[in-house]
Amino acid sequence: MSKICQITGKRAMRGCNVSHSKRHTKRVFDVNLFTKKFYYVEEDCWISLNISAAGLRMINKVGLDAALKQAVAAGYCNPKDIRIIG
Repeated sequence: MSKICQITGKRAMRGCNVSHSKRHTKRVFDVNLFTKKFYYVEEDCWISLNISAAGLRMINKVGLDAALKQAVAAGYCNPKDIRIIG
């Protein structure tokens, strides 16, 4: 699976390292991405999501169900991509 947050849609950005002499070399700014398990009360099951730290804060703020609905509406997450754990 690619390095994209399933809640916020954040992905890796490209940019430059700039040295003291102002020399530019290409680099990648990776997302703070990790895999986390959540208990989805509405479906009565555990799910696994690849989320960023910003996505975790969003889930804590608005709730898991509302965050998933926003992500699906925005096109960041496909309901088929959500892994259901026993």
